[in-house]
Amino acid sequence: MLATQQLTDFLAVVADRPDEAAAQRAAVECAQRALGADIAVLTVDSCATAAVGLPAGEVPLFALTADHLLGRRSTMWAGDVRYHLAVAPLGGSSAGMLVIGRRSGAFTEEEVCLLRGMARVLELSLQAVHLVEAERRQSEENARLIDSLQRRQRLFDELSSVQRTIAQREPLSRILDRIAGAAAELLGVDIAGLTVLESDDPGRMSLISAAGIPDELMSRMQRIPVATLGVVGLAIMGDELVAVDDYAASPMAVPELVRSRLQSVMAVPVHENGVVVGAIFAGSHTEPREWDETSREVLSAFAEHASLAVTDARALHEMNAAFHDALTGLASRSLFVTRLENTLGADRTGGIATLLIGLDRFKVINDTLGHQAGDDLLVMVADRLRDCLRTDDTAARLGGDEFAVLLPDSGTAEAAVLVARRIVTAMREPFDLDGRETFVTCSIGVAFGEAGTHDAQELMIRGDLALFEAKKKGKDQYAVFDPAIRESFQRHLEMEADLRRAVLRHEFQLRFQPIVRLATREISGLEALVRWQHPVRGMVPPLDFIPLAEETGMIVPIGEWVLREACRQAARWNAQRGTDAPLTVSVNLSAVQLDRADLPELVESALADSGLAPHHLVIELTESLLVDHRAEIVERLKTIKALGVRLAIDDFGTGYSSLAYLRRFPVDIIKIDKSFVDDVGDVPAAAALTHGIIQLGQALQLSTVAEGIEDAGQLSELADGNCELGQGYYFAEPLTSDAMQELLFPPAAG
Repeated sequence: MLATQQLTDFLAVVADRPDEAAAQRAAVECAQRALGADIAVLTVDSCATAAVGLPAGEVPLFALTADHLLGRRSTMWAGDVRYHLAVAPLGGSSAGMLVIGRRSGAFTEEEVCLLRGMARVLELSLQAVHLVEAERRQSEENARLIDSLQRRQRLFDELSSVQRTIAQREPLSRILDRIAGAAAELLGVDIAGLTVLESDDPGRMSLISAAGIPDELMSRMQRIPVATLGVVGLAIMGDELVAVDDYAASPMAVPELVRSRLQSVMAVPVHENGVVVGAIFAGSHTEPREWDETSREVLSAFAEHASLAVTDARALHEMNAAFHDALTGLASRSLFVTRLENTLGADRTGGIATLLIGLDRFKVINDTLGHQAGDDLLVMVADRLRDCLRTDDTAARLGGDEFAVLLPDSGTAEAAVLVARRIVTAMREPFDLDGRETFVTCSIGVAFGEAGTHDAQELMIRGDLALFEAKKKGKDQYAVFDPAIRESFQRHLEMEADLRRAVLRHEFQLRFQPIVRLATREISGLEALVRWQHPVRGMVPPLDFIPLAEETGMIVPIGEWVLREACRQAARWNAQRGTDAPLTVSVNLSAVQLDRADLPELVESALADSGLAPHHLVIELTESLLVDHRAEIVERLKTIKALGVRLAIDDFGTGYSSLAYLRRFPVDIIKIDKSFVDDVGDVPAAAALTHGIIQLGQALQLSTVAEGIEDAGQLSELADGNCELGQGYYFAEPLTSDAMQELLFPPAAG
């Protein structure tokens, strides 16, 4: 009866334990107490899993597992202590032994039977524990599967919704915002977002969509280097999923994100047509996150749909761009040429005209007011073009500041000219750019053809040639193609080729024209003028090659040679003059040269190499530069002025001069244009205007130089009007260096 009660108590103690380890511990403790043992040990699979009275590490397992102990009473030494043992085997999944021992006396048969009963009870209890544990794990697995199925259903619903928005051509930003929000919700994270590489700089990226990220942080995550954004940057550069469970301990952690308490983060690359263009990421701030396989699959699925959205949006953009200009909404070059080809290939009679249109001075607007103002101007130009056309006409933007018009039923070339004239007139009206009244004219080339006779390419070429002719004639006008224009253009190309060879062959020469003090008739300075000695054509007039040199950029090496040679020659003549007043030398500067940032260094180098004193050099600027100025141009001129060089405004009075421009530029000299000097002795109004310019110069403490003096009457009128200096054929034509040498230093008589 006592043994039965003890087994009942043993069962109650063991069954009350929550898990296997606790049950094993309770079994050895209860067996020790019930049987009055000094030690109790439980072994499972040859390992001591629980022990009382003896540390588990000191249990002599080799002795306990000997076959002769099983089912018998025996003894065992543990250190210096001899124990009498009783052993009961355990079967089932927890095969092993329940062993008790005591120092004084062996165990009775009844005690051994009780021990075996306890072992059997323990075996059954452990099986029950295993069964409960298996049921619990199965229950958890079932719950996990149900949760996984629910999450997968939610993922399927979200991705289906994303696919619908892509198919409905919703804005890309809205689609990506939806993807970021859904990823954050399904993953149960604090933040999620999408970054994309910058199209103009693939080494940088910007955050374009996000969930859980403050606007202030989003604004700072623009155009940041890819390599500085840790996990996201690594996913992009390696084109692979990157997951970090403990962000603070990661070697790729960004200090700023660690300070923001980012715990875990995962990123997956986003592609466009197979090429990495960004990444989607998810992160946790509240607690560390272990990114299991399901989480990785979810974020990868959203990355694939983001890739689909980006690729689809780019394809749509390219399709639209193929037919319409994104800025102005006009037809694109491709659509224009297609319509022109269809019109020329149609079975019809009558004429077809194309107008090729180029804006004059558009670069000035871009450079002075900025590219946004330039874009605004192009949009307004497009609107005016539409207003000048009929419904069936097509206006297109070919690129930059170039436009085109297709007149499918123009009838005659004269009808096309009427449209061209209407467009030229419309463009002369001022444009309002943010309250600033701006003037930009246009040049137009008109080409006329007939269906079945001409092809699209030929008509476009004719329009281009006519546009070139209109610009060559002074812009703000139109020109109609005729075969002579093609010949003129061919000569232009030949001239350009010759000009490039001339630079290499040093075919340029300098001529010097004296600048005279009108009161004393003494030579005070010289103007250096470039001439081109062509090996076949002979001397090429400046007006025939200077505009071409500026258009092609060849004016830069030509201008540098002129500056250096003029300084060198003037320094040599000043050295010969000895005690006589030194001469100044004037060198003309083009707008192309003035655009170069290294111009001040070039001037300084020319002065240093030649030994000419800076105040003996005069840089002449065309008056149009006063209008088309930019802040950096003014600063460049001030830098040159700081060297000691003097600045002159050439052809004063023919452009858009005003006191405001004269105050802004650091000018020393104004040169009165020859057109005023021509009439100074015959036309009272011209004389009054010329005298007004002289007085203006005196008021501003500027020297005045009258250009183109050709007779004594002009000289007398200008001298009486207190004009300080003059030049012209009355004194001397532009002379070679040798001829100027003789004029400055005439040989001694006799």
